[in-house]
Amino acid sequence: MDEVRWLDSDEQDTWRAYIEGTRLLIQALDRQLETDSGVSFTDYELLVHLSEAPGRRMRMRDLADATFSSRSGVTRAVTRLEAAGWVRRVECDDDRRGMHAELTAAGARKLADTAPGHVAAVRQHMIDQLSAGERAAVRASFGRMRDELRPGLSRTGEPGE
Repeated sequence: MDEVRWLDSDEQDTWRAYIEGTRLLIQALDRQLETDSGVSFTDYELLVHLSEAPGRRMRMRDLADATFSSRSGVTRAVTRLEAAGWVRRVECDDDRRGMHAELTAAGARKLADTAPGHVAAVRQHMIDQLSAGERAAVRASFGRMRDELRPGLSRTGEPGE
């Protein structure tokens, strides 16, 4: 086994600031969504992806990939969203074994009602905490990490060549 390159003090401080800040940010955003709209952060993310998809529909496995979730996790979430009337399942035309999740009109309204509060919370807890230069550094740094950790995706998050 290769010798471990332990983190020095600066590296440890960087790692802890990142992991603690990220966890606290997600908790704050989840709390805001639940309190203001009765929607979890996970469910909100699914609604957003569906709203941005062609025809407001995505194959379930693609939705899992887009949200970095397991297929079973997305299935449970879609079941919750279906019960609320915000999503419906549709059989895939090209593969009867596959299913699409499709945003309903009620789901689009829920998302439109929920988005302003979420954006305000993102702005308050992240965007307004960073200067333009810091935002550029975050984009560059985390873009590199994303690209290294998820090969095959371009900088825009679309499948690469």
